[in-house]
Amino acid sequence: MTETAVLLFLQQPPRFLFFTGKGGVGKTSIACASAIKLAEAGRSVLLVSTDPASNVGQVFGLAIGNRITPIPAVANLSALEIDPEAAARAYRERLVGPVRGVLPDDVVKGIEESLSGACTTEIAAFDEFTALLTDSTLTAQYDHILFDTAPTGHTIRLLQLPGAWSGFLEAGKGDASCLGPLAGLEKQRTQYRAAVDALADPMQTRLVLVARAQSASLREVARTHHELAAIGLSRQHLVINGILSHAEVGDDPLAAAIHQREQAVLVDLPEVLRELPRDELALKAFNLVGLDALRQMFDSHPAQPAGETHAARLDAPSLAALVDGIAADGHGLVMLMGKGGVGKTTLAAAVAVELASRGLPVHLTTSDPAAHLAETLDGSLPSLTVSRIEPRAETERYRQHVLATKGKDLDDQGRALLEEDLRSPCTEEIAVFQAFSRFIREAGRKFVVMDTAPTGHTLLLLDATGAYHREIARQMGGKGMHFTTPMMQLQDPKQTKVLIVTLAETTPVLEAVALQSDLRRAGIEPWAWIVNTSVAAASVSSPLLRRRAANELREIDAVATQHAAQYAVVPLLKEEPVGVERLRELIEGGDRV
Repeated sequence: MTETAVLLFLQQPPRFLFFTGKGGVGKTSIACASAIKLAEAGRSVLLVSTDPASNVGQVFGLAIGNRITPIPAVANLSALEIDPEAAARAYRERLVGPVRGVLPDDVVKGIEESLSGACTTEIAAFDEFTALLTDSTLTAQYDHILFDTAPTGHTIRLLQLPGAWSGFLEAGKGDASCLGPLAGLEKQRTQYRAAVDALADPMQTRLVLVARAQSASLREVARTHHELAAIGLSRQHLVINGILSHAEVGDDPLAAAIHQREQAVLVDLPEVLRELPRDELALKAFNLVGLDALRQMFDSHPAQPAGETHAARLDAPSLAALVDGIAADGHGLVMLMGKGGVGKTTLAAAVAVELASRGLPVHLTTSDPAAHLAETLDGSLPSLTVSRIEPRAETERYRQHVLATKGKDLDDQGRALLEEDLRSPCTEEIAVFQAFSRFIREAGRKFVVMDTAPTGHTLLLLDATGAYHREIARQMGGKGMHFTTPMMQLQDPKQTKVLIVTLAETTPVLEAVALQSDLRRAGIEPWAWIVNTSVAAASVSSPLLRRRAANELREIDAVATQHAAQYAVVPLLKEEPVGVERLRELIEGGDRV
């Protein structure tokens, strides 16, 4: 008989619960398990994913998608995955449909082109999200609506949007550059205001911050706490997931090191987090996929599966072999992609440090709002420079450039109109794309190692790159002129190497497979896969870790034989890979015992 933990975040729950945090901390599993628990207690529940890289359907083992779908095995539970691309298609059709066949074809085509960017996609997804908060006809039958949100940085951006758009609309600004996306916003002003009010009302909304017992994860959650409190989301709970209990350590040196590291982090919890109601969930031996596993997630002592445990250490290629292949070209763009929380930032830093240690010029950068490269590096090397694509800074840089060029010869009225246009939130999309393009050009003379945002948001950036390529090809195609676009450089394996990062678990591998398919549709062939923090590649004797290692073998074999042209496995290490020396240990596999 298992004992269910008393969970503070599920006591007297309000109607709306948000689960957010750094990628890979278990938000989806906890949201799904919470939805099951509430539904089986007799409450009517809708589980919504707002993550572009949603895997709620994978967790439940059925296709959900962009429609409310009952979960057959759980009475009272339905789920919905907000698909940004489907939302954008529907949004575009609402705007373009009424004028198709009325206006000339070239005008309609121009409107469609203005609605093709990532800015439109973001607005359309937010449109659906706010409707669930405010439209009683859609959600009246549900007692609780649980939101499994995108990783932290993008959740903050999503929740800040009502203020950004409301301010822009109240000023009555915007012209052709933002006309398409903005056209559908004016009538939504009341809905957006109601959404903000619902989010800020602690009687309606509770935010659940999910973290792991790791310094970086908890620092990220502390930042999230401040940012969300600043926009009115004050009723917050903290859940620390995946803690290795002392009872599971035994005489395993690696397990002991992990347990000690986690306990030290919990003792040194940031002061602002100590004040929050807190739940701690133990690390499980099994993958949290399927109803049986989810029902056991909150059990203090879940039933342990029978079967073999892994004894011998996995013999697999190390990251060193991949770095040798990268270094051979002398320069190029190296992009690390994958689901949030799989360790892209750490591995990007490790690859950059190793290349720089060989005397090669390297620029390490990130497009992930939640990444903190400086904290991971904790040091420097002579031939290594570090930066990040900071949307606000890039937007201001772009504004100043436009004002200095296009605005140079305008009169006061014209300049004022241009400045108004540049205050459009859509300006950020252009600015970030230009920064991305700048780094691609720089890779022609040195190594640029890019830690990308979690999967769905990286694909939106690639969509912008593809749209730019199609527009240039259309303009230049009939002139017989040679041209090279950023997309063409991404498609050239001599110039760009994409490394897909995953974990040896069912859901991250499925997510990586989907990412690879998306990249291939864009004409980009991933160069290699990296399986990170593998227990099977370490030496363990703890029964729980041995069971986790045994579960990993099938996933690693699938990567090696079905999915990757080449791959490497990085073992779980005793020490957190922070600092130049420990990052270099990752390349060779480090001290595994």
